[in-house]
Amino acid sequence: MIQFFYFRKCKTQLFWRVAVVKITKVINNNVASSVDNNGIEIVVMGRGIGFRKRENDELEEEKIQKIFRFSGSAGSKFEKLVEDMSYETILTAEKIITYAQEQLHCELGKNIYITLTDHLNYALERQKKGYTFENAFLWEIKNFYPQEYSVGRKGLEIVWKELGVQLPEDEAGFLALHVINAEIDGNLTDTMDAPVMLKNMLNIIRYTFDVQFDEDSLSYERLVTHLKFFLHRLIRGECYETEDENFNHVLKERYPREYRCAKQIAAYVEEKQGVPVSDEELIYLTIHIYRVTKREKK
Repeated sequence: MIQFFYFRKCKTQLFWRVAVVKITKVINNNVASSVDNNGIEIVVMGRGIGFRKRENDELEEEKIQKIFRFSGSAGSKFEKLVEDMSYETILTAEKIITYAQEQLHCELGKNIYITLTDHLNYALERQKKGYTFENAFLWEIKNFYPQEYSVGRKGLEIVWKELGVQLPEDEAGFLALHVINAEIDGNLTDTMDAPVMLKNMLNIIRYTFDVQFDEDSLSYERLVTHLKFFLHRLIRGECYETEDENFNHVLKERYPREYRCAKQIAAYVEEKQGVPVSDEELIYLTIHIYRVTKREKK
């Protein structure tokens, strides 16, 4: 877990005396690590804060702009991530995350400071090389998560303003996806055991169709992401809606096995969470199960 702090001058001296003392590692010219008085690793950011510094040098208080507090292995992951990354990219990612939390009025899972920053850095590198990467979830994100997608679109504006790089619309979807995942990590951990439920839902599909998923494949990644979306919508009291009853009937008739599998998953979720699954949501899940199992059987 990472705790993120804004550094304000009015609180500088108090925090300095309590936590920040000496540099334990210079990560680059603008980032250094230290240890607070509780023995917790922190990463301190500020322009030039690591320039010509060595281990055990005292941190220059006036240069501190951002402080990240780590637990577990997150500290080493973040250090490795930002070691060769521009300071402007890190700050741009932080601005997108701050905007997301302000607009969605929620506390996002702290891992987003690693995942979204990492994604943004690679997106900028791909753009520089002229590579494009299609977002397979763009339609789903736009239709099921319009607020998060709006955040993603604003993220592209922030990137353009701060870095002068125009990223494609697909990247708005990717940014939104990181926000959605952070919402799940930040808000659902107290109300559901998401990892266990995801595993069990995957097992229902696996046993029903006697398929073994390649966990490194894109189709498996899509399936897992869809199931996370599915759980997230149910907890938020949202569902996929369609007024075309004939369409729903045709799909039930055309894909009876997939529909029965979707019903099994719905029954499991209802038993564990007490949240009913709408017929519209069942139909959408049926379509997704069909697409994924069809790919795995090829």
